[in-house]
Amino acid sequence: MKRDRNAARVEEANDYDYDLIVLGSGPAGQRAAIQAAKLGRKAVVVEHRRVVGGVSVNTGTIPSKTFREAVLHLSGYRERGIYGSSYRVKEDITMADLVFRVEQVIHTEIDIIRNQLARNRVDLIEGHGRFLGPEEVEVATGGAGGTRRLKAPRVIIAVGTNATRDPHIPFGRRIVVSDDILSLETIPKTLTVVGAGVIGVEYATMFSALGTRVTLVDTRPTLLPFLDDEISVALTYIAQQNRVIMRLGEEVEGVVAPDETQPIEIHLKSGKSIKADAVLYSIGRSGATENLGLEKAGVTVDERGRIKIDGFYQTSVPGIYAVGDVIGFPALASTSMEQGRLATLHALGKLAEAPTAAPLFPFGIYTVPEISMVGKSENDLTAEGVAYEIGKANYREIARGQIIGDRAGMLKLIFDPVNRKLLGVHILGEGASELIHIGQAVMAHDGTIDYFVDAVFNYPTLAECYKTAALEGINRL
Repeated sequence: MKRDRNAARVEEANDYDYDLIVLGSGPAGQRAAIQAAKLGRKAVVVEHRRVVGGVSVNTGTIPSKTFREAVLHLSGYRERGIYGSSYRVKEDITMADLVFRVEQVIHTEIDIIRNQLARNRVDLIEGHGRFLGPEEVEVATGGAGGTRRLKAPRVIIAVGTNATRDPHIPFGRRIVVSDDILSLETIPKTLTVVGAGVIGVEYATMFSALGTRVTLVDTRPTLLPFLDDEISVALTYIAQQNRVIMRLGEEVEGVVAPDETQPIEIHLKSGKSIKADAVLYSIGRSGATENLGLEKAGVTVDERGRIKIDGFYQTSVPGIYAVGDVIGFPALASTSMEQGRLATLHALGKLAEAPTAAPLFPFGIYTVPEISMVGKSENDLTAEGVAYEIGKANYREIARGQIIGDRAGMLKLIFDPVNRKLLGVHILGEGASELIHIGQAVMAHDGTIDYFVDAVFNYPTLAECYKTAALEGINRL
């Protein structure tokens, strides 16, 4: 019914300024607006920041991954497997050294996004957008520009998320959330990370590679429990070897921040106390929907500010869609882009049926070491009562693994023991998020592990792990 009412709209009505309004210029918003432009429709992106790209480019994905690359390079972490654990490229690394590379990449990405929008004739308005009704958005542009009112038969909400802040925590220069961590003036000698989600564990392992003594606190008893158990255990062991202290199954009771000359005190409910130079609070993210005037459009949100959608990414209000992190799981830049594209196609009458099968998308986790996975884990298949077999390859057995000095990496295949169909791939180690796409492609075509046995891979490469793991799996049979 929603789609029929959408189709019945008179798009060419004189009082419409655009065919589509997109709130937010992150990956989801970019793709949504550009898709509309490629269909010959008039689209506008409204971005409340002074720069485009959203959280992904400015404070999230791009900065954190660039920060990681700078850490691995300057600390010499990648070469320690060859030259020893004390090896460093630069002896006295500063935050300025790390942020220098981050800022270069951010500026380049912003230029690329602006160019893409302009090249596709997508209008860009900088200002805070707020609903006045289901088809009308007011944009506060600030300065002499004042406000503008925009009307369109369709609106896509792609505003992303903000780091969740506990109101009882005295945030400041030394107690920060992930959006602000690059504003630290110095690299702390000791750091406590509260929250062992993906972001928390990523930064915990990055700072550990710099030589910071890190304490990781989380209420859950297992590190990243959604991972395959073997990968989670391996990551935990490597992190502990790199002097990350785990306080799992623990809850923070309070944080005391004395003057700048004194360490911060983190008190746990168990009675333990931790002292640190800095604290990263990483307890999740909430939809950035507070000041959008959603009530005037009739759109509701949950307790974390997230918007509920249907299979077409349409909200309960016909013509209003939501995509990207603001709708919750999986909250990945890659999936957000596809959500934006599909939402636009449906909004413009080009998508009649919602995808029935769950999308086969990979996860990339930029911890040190890197992790990536696609498909099912042993945990999943055991819970589902599905028989499986595994095959593994260790980087240390592969010539390329020895060359790059990664002796802890591993690649794991999970497959059906009867027809050998590939069910899942799990990788820990250098290049994991790149290697995963080989397995993803095979799975997308319902391939078997025999493909890896018969395939010829470049030598020496980490891709050879697929052949080794497949052979090992067949031997198990």
